Order: sequence, then C-alpha cells, then structure tokens
Amino acid sequence: MIFDRTTESILRLLQHDGRMSNADLAERVGLSPSACLRRVKMLEEKGIIRGYHAVIDDRSVHNLTTVIVQITLERLTDESLRRFEARIKECADIRECYLMTGEADYLLHVAARDLADYERIHKEELSRLPGVVRIQSNFAIRPVVQRWSGALSP
Repeated sequence: MIFDRTTESILRLLQHDGRMSNADLAERVGLSPSACLRRVKMLEEKGIIRGYHAVIDDRSVHNLTTVIVQITLERLTDESLRRFEARIKECADIRECYLMTGEADYLLHVAARDLADYERIHKEELSRLPGVVRIQSNFAIRPVVQRWSGALSP
C-alpha cells in the first residue's frame, strides 16, 4: 500500500480523534465522503488501523503508578527469548513489553496501585520470569508527553 499525504493525514487525524465523523474527516483531508470511507476501510482491512478505543487515565480512575522496568536476560538465544516472551504475556500487570537494543534486553511498562502492590508484582511475577539476571525499576513521577500508536509528523 502506498502512503501518500492524504493517507498520512487520515491516520494522523484519526489518532488524534478516533470518533471524528467520516464527513468531517473527508472534509479535512480533501476527499469526498465515499472516497474517504473507502480509504479508511482499506486501512482497517490491511490491519494498519487495528481498532478504536478510549484512552483511560489510569491515575484518575484507578490511581495507578507507572513503573518502567528494565530486564536483562542471562542469554539471548532464540529459546530464552521465546520462553521469556511467552511468560511475560501471562502477566496481567504488565501493560507493555518491548525487546530492546542497548543495556537492557526488555523494557516493561508496569501498572501498580502503590509501592506494596509493586513489591507483590516484583516478587510474584518479575523475579520468577525465566532467564532474568537483572531487574531495574524506575517509578514515573508524571507523564510529560503521551502519544498513542506512533504519531506521524505534521
């Protein structure tokens, strides 16, 4: 699929406001409503637009703290990566997990209610992950920028 300026504009606008009506979207990108809807449907069918959802402020609703955790594994073999990744997918408190380059092998976004809850997560989940030799935890003070789903440049 070729990404032209119109498609990039559609994606950027929907990232900012996924509830925007097709008529408003079409007007903003300079397409007819039917052409715009065809393009959006194509983006959905190709899996580029994977869904629409509400972004909930965990701090306001659940009073959750964000903890960024760096994980270093003992070995980086295909088998050890597979075992770690299979297990991490079972951990409900882990919101995101990324395989990384650099010092840490994985970067996790963990949501905890408080320090005691994070201690439970550390003891019952993180420390039991296969192949882990180092866990470094960093508590977020406050968000400065939060963009969802890889924002495109204007």
